[in-house]
Amino acid sequence: MVPSVNIQGRGASLFAEPVKDVSVSFEFFPPKTEKMEETLWSSVKTLEALNPGFVSVTYGAGGSTRERTHNTVKRILNETTMVPAAHLTCVGASKEEVDDVVRDYWDAGIRHIVALRGDPPEGANRYEPHPGGYSNAAELVAGVKNIGDFDISVGAYPEIHPDSPTLAADLDNLKRKIDAGATRAITQFFFEADSYFRFLDHCHSYGITVPIIPGILPVTNFKSLKNFAGACGASLPTWLGDMFEGLDARPQTRNLVAASVAAEMCRRLYAGGVRNFHFYTLNRAELTFAVCHMLGLRAPAATKE
Repeated sequence: MVPSVNIQGRGASLFAEPVKDVSVSFEFFPPKTEKMEETLWSSVKTLEALNPGFVSVTYGAGGSTRERTHNTVKRILNETTMVPAAHLTCVGASKEEVDDVVRDYWDAGIRHIVALRGDPPEGANRYEPHPGGYSNAAELVAGVKNIGDFDISVGAYPEIHPDSPTLAADLDNLKRKIDAGATRAITQFFFEADSYFRFLDHCHSYGITVPIIPGILPVTNFKSLKNFAGACGASLPTWLGDMFEGLDARPQTRNLVAASVAAEMCRRLYAGGVRNFHFYTLNRAELTFAVCHMLGLRAPAATKE
């Protein structure tokens, strides 16, 4: 069990030495345009040099989004050395449709699924299960496991899912997903290391012993983040807003600040015993690469600029 820690005031020593025992994973989203596709694959190749444990590709409701996800996952499998993980949700599809997708992934050689309930479709105020579909992530995990022995990741919320009435209800839901066959949980993003450690303590008290991987989001646009965080149930500390104040017209400075903030939190998590990190890249390789470099990861010499 990883204890809760408070290492405030030790910032100067956090970067004293590169670490040697960290594993990372990255999340990408499928491109919508040719230009976005170029950006995605440039990011994929840049971050491939850091030898991630796996990389995930997001998934949304709707046929075109699903096809983009499938194509991106299969291309990562066929054209890179990385292990791809395909996101899968319950939204907008029957069990038969979802099962067909899962079988297609298995036949293509994909063995890692990120199983999520999914957000309400655009325009809907709340999540409603699809008639004849999987009603929640725990059912989805069980369905995926019935089809093949996939490595399954699920979502976790250090500050409680917006739809959960209580922390206990949220932990019960996570426990059901683990009991259904999930291998690990990846958290929603957060910005205080103590939020993660408190959540980890709660998970252990519920008998949840699988790895709980912290999800790290380097901030690039604080205004957009405020809306995104509200929908995800993530709190934004006052100091974070202060860090980005006055930088709306200075994107390069914002990136420098974002990398420093994310790297410092990763080092605080590392000091508390964390060795695995999942980065929400937003398909921006250089920012994530910089954070990983400050954390201690090094690309092979041949790939350095």
